[in-house]
Amino acid sequence: MAARAQAASKVQKNGDISARLREIPSVDELLGRPRLVALAESAGRGVVTQIARSVLADLRARLKKATGAVPEPGVTSTDTLEAQVAAAVESLLAPSLRRVINATGVILHTNLGRAPLSAAAVSAVAETASRYSNLEYDVETGARGKRDVHTARLLADLAGAESAIVVNNNAAAVFLVLNTLAKGSEVIVSRGELIEIGDGFRIPDIMAESGAVLREVGTTNRTRIRDYERAISKSTRLLLRVHPSNFRIAGFTERPSLEELVALGRRKRVPVFEDLGSGCVADLVAAGITEPLVRQSCRAGAAIVSFSGDKLFGGPQAGIIAGKKEIVARIRRNPMFRALRVDKLTIAALEATLKAYHRGALDEIPALRMIRLPLGEVARRAESFAQQLRASVPPDVEIKGHVGFSVIGGGSTPDQKLPTHLISISSRHSAAALEERLRRPAGGTPVIARIADGKLILDLRTVFPDEEAALAASLAQAFVLE
Repeated sequence: MAARAQAASKVQKNGDISARLREIPSVDELLGRPRLVALAESAGRGVVTQIARSVLADLRARLKKATGAVPEPGVTSTDTLEAQVAAAVESLLAPSLRRVINATGVILHTNLGRAPLSAAAVSAVAETASRYSNLEYDVETGARGKRDVHTARLLADLAGAESAIVVNNNAAAVFLVLNTLAKGSEVIVSRGELIEIGDGFRIPDIMAESGAVLREVGTTNRTRIRDYERAISKSTRLLLRVHPSNFRIAGFTERPSLEELVALGRRKRVPVFEDLGSGCVADLVAAGITEPLVRQSCRAGAAIVSFSGDKLFGGPQAGIIAGKKEIVARIRRNPMFRALRVDKLTIAALEATLKAYHRGALDEIPALRMIRLPLGEVARRAESFAQQLRASVPPDVEIKGHVGFSVIGGGSTPDQKLPTHLISISSRHSAAALEERLRRPAGGTPVIARIADGKLILDLRTVFPDEEAALAASLAQAFVLE
């Protein structure tokens, strides 16, 4: 009896599943639905058709494999399937690279794209991208030109160097310099400068890939000029000095000055290459930030320097190489230069950023403006924003302002901070839940905040003034938790 009942149940279930399978609409029927018709016009009928077939095939496979209760009739309804297909199409077509609001207080946030471009740089990129340009064309002679000319003079003047070229990032710049000047030969570097920065970029690894031979001198915490002098041999081609821009060694330390290293190099006829990393070209001491300036390194006699374009320089991602004319020319002739060169959009953004420096218009460069923003200005904005926010959130939400710190980020100034005015938010909802709601909003722009002491923390130093309304709206929505 039990076996017959079980068999009957199985037959009944199979019949129900067959009925569900027969209820599934055809692809053409789905494609005729209003929402999918509209999507086909904007996204293309082929894309919508492919996704509709995939959704229907997946549903059929799940029904045939069903081992538990028979799925509800709703899973095969045309309305349900139309919504699934539309959601899949919209997800596919949604841009992956999106704007976010940076409320972390980390100015050069590597994960959030580092330095935002100035309005002039954005305009230059748009103009260059949407039209033809004289990228490699000399309009005066009608002959082929070089893309270097658009930034070379401005870069060299700013760095206090004889010449300058640009590649796609500072890792590429370091590689190209080493490969050109020291392939198969020794490069002397202090053990205390064999650094690693983000995403596994290590000086020894780059050196090995370049073909240069690493010669370590000194110790982790102390290296003297005589350590370099003793290591110089007939195989030595470069003395490398690396700015430890993402860490500090404190205490019992010693390091030769750049001037000492240059003097030794001149006596031994070995050029000095300084990797400055963060690329500070504006004096930021008044803002509380102390970093070696590119111009100072060139003035001290470094034969070649390299640095990033999208860190303290405040421009697009780029690796800038500046120094002695004949050395820069040698580096440019390296066949790898073409593989590592930048495109017209980077050149356009870089040229606009350079012109802001030459005009002395530092506040036109967003990263520098944020760094130089006085504490009083941040506090005024924070207090005004907090007051407006209190009127739009539930009464149980506690919003407080207090002094804290912003950081530069991006592998720069690791032990230097900027005083700022923070906004802390707490309520019956956990800070983690609020942070996720801000980061993954149902609509609008994602907001990236941080959590400290169980509270949601906002730092308006890195929030553009015209983003405050969107930030307030996102916060108000975040408290509408299910």
